Amino acid sequence: MDIRQLKAFVAIAESGTFTAGAVRVHVTQAAISMQIRQLETETHAQLFIRAPRRVILTEAGEKLLERAYTILREHDAALEELAALTGAHRGRLRIGSASAMVSADPLPQILKELRGTHAGVETSVGSGTSESLVKQVLAGELDAAFVSLPVEARGVQTELLSEDYLVAIASPRHPMAKQKIVSAYALAGEKLILGERGGNTRRLIDQFFAQAGVTLKVTMELSRLAAIKRMVEEDMGVGIVPLRSVQEEVRSGSLVRWWIEGAQINWQLGVARLVGGYESPIHLKFLQLCREHFAQPAAVTPPSRQKQKQKKKAAV
Repeated sequence: MDIRQLKAFVAIAESGTFTAGAVRVHVTQAAISMQIRQLETETHAQLFIRAPRRVILTEAGEKLLERAYTILREHDAALEELAALTGAHRGRLRIGSASAMVSADPLPQILKELRGTHAGVETSVGSGTSESLVKQVLAGELDAAFVSLPVEARGVQTELLSEDYLVAIASPRHPMAKQKIVSAYALAGEKLILGERGGNTRRLIDQFFAQAGVTLKVTMELSRLAAIKRMVEEDMGVGIVPLRSVQEEVRSGSLVRWWIEGAQINWQLGVARLVGGYESPIHLKFLQLCREHFAQPAAVTPPSRQKQKQKKKAAV
């Protein structure tokens, strides 16, 4: 059992097919099939069930996958420790993102700049809810994840990167399109299109309306922010999303934005990583780039915050 075989095994397990796994580890399908045959011969166990369109891990495969993550993590840690001494710039960085906005921008630029200083870095990016990504960080399957805060899981440390406000959005054809502010009670009468349960953003929304004593009529729960915006643009309902995510659509007129009366719903984005985990020079550089790219003020201040600032100035 060698590192190349384990990397091939993990690549197939994560991607679901031999073809996709071969692409990920940059070998031919014949080569990766040979590596898995050798691994199965050495372990005396069948690791995959070959289904028509994908492969499925056997019980033995699931056990090996748990060990493989640990072995590869320790392998990478050893390489990075030696690289720090010899000046080499190689290693692996596995990232998860609960935010489609981050995956679209600024993550591509962050990774581009990371490769500028660490040309040999192998990067992979996955998506999911904040809850699922935190579990992957705890399991050692991810080195870092962009998640909504707060995270209450033990063993995970987080760092605040950005803060935004949650706003309601609607089609410009909506009867209340001209309004600037909407009440919680008015939103309770709308067909709402929200993000799926399991993320902190949805939890904040549900908590706010529960405290307001209103019951929401949620007609759609979607995993992608882009899907929520498109449904709202087509007048299928009203959404609640982070302000920065809809600035372009509001400027172009394809969506209208409402502040939610009385709401102090702040959306916070942070990066989560394992407490006490080995942080290689590559990991530290990645964190530095994240801090630099997210170091910007909030786009717009809601009316409630503006009034608070005015009162403070008047008091002075």
